[in-house]
Formats: sequence, C-alpha cells, structure tokens
Amino acid sequence: MSAPAPPWLTVDRAVVSIALVYPMRGPAGMFGPTCELCAQLAAEEINRCGGVLGREVRLVPVDGGAPPAEVAAEVEALVSVGAVQGVTGWHISSVRQALAPRVAHRVPYVYTALYEGGERTEGVFLTSETPDAQLWPAMRLLAAEQGVRRWFVVGNDYVWPRRTSRAAQRYALRGGGQVVGRHFLPLDAHDFTEVLRRIEHSDADAVLMLLVGADAVRFNRAFARSGLDQRCLRLSTLMDENMLLASGAGATRRLYSTAGFFAGLVTQENLDFHGEFARRFGVEAPPLGSLGESCYEGVMLLAALIGQARTLDVRAIETAADTVAYHGPRGRLRLRQRHVRQRIYLAEADGLDFTVLAQL
Repeated sequence: MSAPAPPWLTVDRAVVSIALVYPMRGPAGMFGPTCELCAQLAAEEINRCGGVLGREVRLVPVDGGAPPAEVAAEVEALVSVGAVQGVTGWHISSVRQALAPRVAHRVPYVYTALYEGGERTEGVFLTSETPDAQLWPAMRLLAAEQGVRRWFVVGNDYVWPRRTSRAAQRYALRGGGQVVGRHFLPLDAHDFTEVLRRIEHSDADAVLMLLVGADAVRFNRAFARSGLDQRCLRLSTLMDENMLLASGAGATRRLYSTAGFFAGLVTQENLDFHGEFARRFGVEAPPLGSLGESCYEGVMLLAALIGQARTLDVRAIETAADTVAYHGPRGRLRLRQRHVRQRIYLAEADGLDFTVLAQL
C-alpha cells in the first residue's frame, strides 16, 4: 500500500498555502531553524486575525539549501498542482534566479534575503536590503570614522558576492579609497589559507565579507587565528547573531555588520516581537537575527499583498503593490517599486552580541 500524500498536496479551498523556501542544509542551514520559527509565528498571528481572504494560512516547507534547479523544480511542481498559492523565504540569489522565472508570473513571490539588487521579474516582491542602501552608507561611515581606505573583498563564488563586489569597488572609489583585492570561494569552503595570505600581503585595512553562514563562521575563526583581526576590521552585510554565536567571542574582534534588523535594537516593535517569540517557542529557541526574522517579514508582506488586492491573482497583486503597507519588528513598512523601504543600521560585535552604533 502506498503512503498517504502529504497534506499540502491536497488542494483545500479553505486554505492559502505558501511555499516557505529556506535552507535546511549547506552553509546557510545554520539559521534555517530560526527562519522556520519566525515564519510560523507570522502565520499564526495572521490566522488569529482571520487569515487571508478569510482563509487559513498554511506553510509548506521547501529546502532552499538544495541545488537551485532542484528547488525551482519542486516549487514549480507545487504551484502547478495548485498546492501553493504563494512563495516566500530566505534563500541565496542563485536559488531566486532559478525560481523566479518559473513561478513568479503564476503566484506572488516574496524574497526576503538581502541581495545584490536589480531584480525586475514581475510578481517578485522584496523585503531585503540592497547594496546602495546598506553597503555604501556603511563603507562611507567606516571611512570617515575609522579611516578605512583599502578594502579586500572575500566572498562565495556566485551572483550576490560577485555583483556586490563590483558595487563595493565603485563605493570605495567614491569615498576616496580602493579595493586592493578580491577572492571568491566555493560554497561550503573550509580552507582559507590562500585568501588570508593574500589579505596579509595586500596591506588592506578592512575586509568586506560576502560569505554565507558557516563559511563566514569558519572564516572568522581562521581570521582571528591568523592575527589579522589586530590589523583589519571586517564588515559583513550578512552576519547575524546565530553566526556570531557560532564564531565564538574570540573571533569577533572589530567585526561590523549592517542590516535592517538586529536582535538588540531597542524599539517597541522589536521588544514586542521578542516577547511573542519567547512566549511561543521558549527561551531555548534559536537566537533571533536578521536572516531568520526576514521570514516573518516575508509572510507578513505576502499576506498584506493578497489582502490589499483581495485576490490571489498575481497581476492584480502587482497592480496594487505600491499601496501596500504592513507592521512588523522593523516597524511600519511600505513597498516602492516592489522593494520594501526600511531603516538600515550599522552594528559592531561585542563578543557574542551586536551593539548598534548608528542608523545609516
């Protein structure tokens, strides 16, 4: 006898099912649990308020850490059989680029990861930070206050780090500095010998880290062991509290991060979010951070888009998108040209926590 089909493969007209695409493996898998819980919290809050179009929101998990073509094929299959009516989640840009052309014209797709900018596919909506609003102001502030002039870029070898690296080169020149070297590593990198040697010989005074999850953790540890943290500060646009904890306090000296959310931000919205998260999942839940929290934003925005358009039709949703606003841990946010506009902050690691230094 064959096993029964998973419940999300049965089309239920009383439910709005959303594919939640987040990493369950690979270097980004370390913050997958936080992604899942934050999205679940958002769905439960929406359902307590009557759901979407009077229907319950249900999340359908998809492993966004699989190869991009596999992720795209799985989500497209779910869309094709009517098992999901929307897509959201944190996953790397390679996955987004494989997924968007196959589903975004059929169901709304809210992408929550910070990314390289420039996404124009119809039906794709973005809650994420982009280099112009995130990286450039941070580089400018560190140049002014820390005297940073010589940047070395280290990143994983795919579209987000490579395109962001090119933007960083423009920003460095604009601020009177320069990028003195770049080095790209495959995902799931373990050997940093060559890149650390190149950084040392470059006379860089800052390293821009464009590494994902566990790769950034391993780089932080190797960087500290090499003693380069005595000479160079590090700036990352993808570094949350989970990654700090995994790096260890001895590997976070002079490490800066820029993001739209930090767990330590003292705002009423953030305090409320922490309270709800702790009440629902307990004090032993994975630490909150910007990457996991983005999945809360994604579910909330997707519900707001559908609610404002009063339909699941992606064309109608696209038409109404610029009138959409919603509330979350990052405050009250609005869409403009399908991107969420939000406050961005610069923080410095203090052991295993971030201290927010400035709003950029």
